[in-house]
Amino acid sequence: MLIDTHCHLDAAEFAADRDNVVNAAAEAGVAAIVVPAVSPENFPAVRQCCERYAGSYPAYGIHPLYLESSDEASFQQLRDWLRKEFAGLHRPVAVGEIGLDFFVPGFDVGKQESFFVEQLKIARDFDLPVLLHVRRSVDQVLKCLRRIGVRGGIAHAFNGSCQQADEFLRLGFKLGFGGTMTFPRATRIRDLATSLPLESIVLETDAPDIPPAWLDGRRNTPQELVRIAGVLAELRGLTFHDVEKVTTENALSLLGLERSGASA
Repeated sequence: MLIDTHCHLDAAEFAADRDNVVNAAAEAGVAAIVVPAVSPENFPAVRQCCERYAGSYPAYGIHPLYLESSDEASFQQLRDWLRKEFAGLHRPVAVGEIGLDFFVPGFDVGKQESFFVEQLKIARDFDLPVLLHVRRSVDQVLKCLRRIGVRGGIAHAFNGSCQQADEFLRLGFKLGFGGTMTFPRATRIRDLATSLPLESIVLETDAPDIPPAWLDGRRNTPQELVRIAGVLAELRGLTFHDVEKVTTENALSLLGLERSGASA
């Protein structure tokens, strides 16, 4: 079994064939999918996905690129939602997707950092790991994590240096690798995927985004995680079983899931 630790299953790109997408992933061997929210507006959609599809697990947070309609009241909204969901059948496994994005121009850096820090505090209060968006912002994200300690998490779509990777590991984080690793020209990411301890890596698709090389820019889906795992095995000179076993155990322990419960 494999675990897709980051898949936007609620996205509009899956509206026409979501059932087929989930069934294909399960048949391919993807036993669990973590579905992160991006804003309070899609909290209900994330919950509905996780209610409908066995083996899907929700995370709730406010993405740094979805802050336009958010204000300080959104923090209480997130707290209230988490509190309510903890009392239900589909308990959140993380706070996310949260973080910083300094790649896209025109976004308020100060507001991003304020929202990130406040959501780290919420994760700490609920004793949840975090799913981090760290585009062009690794050092700033690490600085915030040193200020506000949380119960680890995942640096999604990691693209930092070896030194930055080591700092995430020191803080109790795993590093997410997905479609970008499948491109031969992505030498830095492939080198990291090869040299980091396998115990530090989890797998993800970020579907419908970040399609692997063989999709040629077409829509990504969670079933592609199987071939992504195969690329990691090839890069490291390991068997597929080795990669499957260790990365799954990494995700299970981080997210507080039982192996028997992570089944589609």
